[in-house]
Amino acid sequence: MVDGHRIAYTRAGSGVPVILLGGFVGTGKATWQHQIEALSASHTVVAWDTPGSGESFDVPETFRLPEYAGCLAELVAALNLDRPVVVGLSFGGALALEFFRRHRGEVRGLFLAGAYAGWAGSLPPEVVASRLRISLEASRLPPAEFVSTLLPSMFSAHAPADRVAEFANAIATGFRPAGFRAMALASAEADLRDVLPTIDVPTAILHGDQDARAPRQVAQDLHASIPGSRLIVLPGAGHVSCVEAPERFTAELRTFLNR
Repeated sequence: MVDGHRIAYTRAGSGVPVILLGGFVGTGKATWQHQIEALSASHTVVAWDTPGSGESFDVPETFRLPEYAGCLAELVAALNLDRPVVVGLSFGGALALEFFRRHRGEVRGLFLAGAYAGWAGSLPPEVVASRLRISLEASRLPPAEFVSTLLPSMFSAHAPADRVAEFANAIATGFRPAGFRAMALASAEADLRDVLPTIDVPTAILHGDQDARAPRQVAQDLHASIPGSRLIVLPGAGHVSCVEAPERFTAELRTFLNR
């Protein structure tokens, strides 16, 4: 329990802390299981279930990035994580930026994968409107149909079938419609472009070159706007690159951590 709220998380290892923030589908463990196992020998690794998903507490649909960042700050404090490296995938990348805005002294570094400066800050207005409409409509479908609506955009056409199936099962099992709607609305409304030039910690942007949800231009814009950032491209990987190409993703993350 954190400030009276249940926040589910997986913790492993010891050393410099790394906190893993997933996208708007899937649980922390399902998204990050390879990275938890691979990095826990050298780091304290924490992967949370975003509030409103998995086994964390329910949130109202009015929840937005500042509220999620507040919950993250409470978890970091409760676990005594000293200036973690924040790793954010997709929605988790926008949350990492919002967390930096509000708690910059508590961030050691940023590793942003398939990330946005919020949908409003990274995508054309018509794309934001279409994506939000599709997301809200999908949230009212049965779990299996919800998964089949969103899953094709999460991976490349050549992603290993077993990894896709395992992640699909995690999405369906942990599907929480109201929590998903809150994250979709938070993503659509967020514009974090003003934060980017203020980032003064080591930052890497990782882009899978088959990412249909966060195209190359999104990654390039982040890279151009964040001083001293490094752009990493994973050939053949889709949006959820930490699941699709876990060994290569983890190798890049480990290189970043070692620096």
